[in-house]
Amino acid sequence: MSGVPLRVLSYNVHGLRDDRAALTGLVRDLAPDVVVVQEAPRRFRWRTKCAALADDFGMVVAAGGLPSLGNLLLVSLRVRVHDQWCLRYPLTPGRHLRGAAFARCTVRGARFTVSGSHLATDAQERPDQAARWKEALSAVEGPLIAAGDLNEGPGGGAWRTVADGLSDAAGASSPLTFPATLPRLRLDGIFVSPDIGVERYEVVETDQARRASDHLPVLAELSLPSE
Repeated sequence: MSGVPLRVLSYNVHGLRDDRAALTGLVRDLAPDVVVVQEAPRRFRWRTKCAALADDFGMVVAAGGLPSLGNLLLVSLRVRVHDQWCLRYPLTPGRHLRGAAFARCTVRGARFTVSGSHLATDAQERPDQAARWKEALSAVEGPLIAAGDLNEGPGGGAWRTVADGLSDAAGASSPLTFPATLPRLRLDGIFVSPDIGVERYEVVETDQARRASDHLPVLAELSLPSE
């Protein structure tokens, strides 16, 4: 692998309502450097709950939680976090508040920014949220990783908005991620700027993953440009 290696996992953890032991064991076994979490704790005692989840995984909190409305960025101790910020999308009455989390980091001297979001299930809300996330992503300088649950597949307008100018880490394949028990949709993706290499990409489809959440996690082995 050329460049600086970085292992990124994107995972909708279903509000931690499923098999917590399976979730913890799976993430620890995969040993990612960065985990982009959707449906993380965002309400009462969210700081404690997010910290506990990070500790379960053997990681630390980089950004997110309540400020990004359930989007959470976790990193291993080999990753240094320099800055973090969050984005909230406008509220549609009767719908859930949603947003995105960002963290600017370095690993072995290689810099990158990672962002995660969970777009609306409602087809009327989703395009505007995708456009707002994309505007924030486009303002980032340097190597960029964007990951999340887009609640639609590659043929959708929101997916195309987010992916524009970025590389889909899955390449030409279109692996399905939802529901975990019998996947029929691809809702989850990892996108990278052109200066980041993708060495490997997979949907983790094991019995343990099926017990851990209603989504299957996606894992990418990336190569960051060295300074």
